Amino acid sequence: MRIYIVRPGDSVWSIARTFGVTPQSIIDANKLQDTASLVIGQSLIIPTRERAYRVLPGDTIWSISRRFGVSVDSIVDLNNISNPYAIYPGLIIRIPEKAKNYGYIEVNGFIQPSTPEKEKAILDESIQYLTYITPFSHHVNPDGSLTPLNDATILKIAKDNKVAPMLSVTNISGANFDTNLISNILNNEALQQTLINNMLDIIKTKGYYGVIIDFERIPPQDREKYNNFLRKVVSQLHPNYIVATALAPKTYDVTEGAWHGAHDYKAHGEIVDFVIIMTYEWGWSGGPPMAVAPINEVRKVINYAVSVIPPKKIMMGIPLYGYDWTLPYMPGGEFAESIGNQEAINRAGKYGAAIKYDEKSQSPYYNYIDKKGNQHVVWFEDARSVEAKYKLVSEYGLRGVSYWVLAQPFPQNYQVLDNMFKITKVIK
Repeated sequence: MRIYIVRPGDSVWSIARTFGVTPQSIIDANKLQDTASLVIGQSLIIPTRERAYRVLPGDTIWSISRRFGVSVDSIVDLNNISNPYAIYPGLIIRIPEKAKNYGYIEVNGFIQPSTPEKEKAILDESIQYLTYITPFSHHVNPDGSLTPLNDATILKIAKDNKVAPMLSVTNISGANFDTNLISNILNNEALQQTLINNMLDIIKTKGYYGVIIDFERIPPQDREKYNNFLRKVVSQLHPNYIVATALAPKTYDVTEGAWHGAHDYKAHGEIVDFVIIMTYEWGWSGGPPMAVAPINEVRKVINYAVSVIPPKKIMMGIPLYGYDWTLPYMPGGEFAESIGNQEAINRAGKYGAAIKYDEKSQSPYYNYIDKKGNQHVVWFEDARSVEAKYKLVSEYGLRGVSYWVLAQPFPQNYQVLDNMFKITKVIK
């Protein structure tokens, strides 16, 4: 697999000819709908599997394999070489592309239940690349009970594909995370036990593999009480079920503030099986235009995280969406529109925008003017930006990645993931 950036005058046919592949392979890899209108600056996955090499004097199959970082057997098999010692200068041989050389990772995907038809369409693209699937979410009630969730279709698809379903538990009430609700739970031993019992009941009844606890906007003074609650959950769910938490991104041990103060990275790293760090929403719908998950900011968070949490307990969050801001941005004004990654490219094509790439944040963006004359800026993810994030996962030796959220088509993401990693399956 290679990533190619569309230039003026390019067509699928000309790109295919350049790389020696079929136009249909490019169309299929990128799920292109209208091949007549590629967008300048658009990233394309080129599903090449080999390259040509002219043998030089002194070359051996072994030295060539070392040069390209592939095995001797892979070269021999691809070229049907019966005698590896019989190659000669000037001979053209094919070198297989390196793939999956970044090792194994685990992959989680959050999904918001909708209709069975929509759920099937969403998971048809992604399910084979997942270790865990997490329907979002069961909300905690004041009495320690949990709201119901229509997750039957998702759980069946997970079972059919040997993907482990995880129970998602949050303190969402209405449109946001509820500070008072979670504080009351954490300060009441009986309510905590009721909540744990209810989590266990759902896990056993529905066949969940474990639980991901996503409590946010916890009063900072309840930090250690949250840690103690997690200790109780782990003691009662282990060894049969795993326990994970979702953590707000931070670059040092922030102990104040509604979003960060109660999330104790070091303690979570010691208590639970793994954590999901929500490394996204720097650019968010109510804030100024910028990359949703700029790699330079994500790196700062991961750099702190691995200093207090074992890397193999860290799942790095990856956003599968972008935002379209109407300009000029005004604090408290119109919220940006959430937009799928494939839709972002289609919209650039519709308005004749050229896609640019910000090297600092490793994120694509573009500007356009709509039919009413309003100026817009769109930040989103593409093959280049997710590749940069996956390389960060490999660099730090993390457990894997967690997607927020499985909803919109993003075929390039899974092509890049599949090319770089082998996906760990916990259900055989």
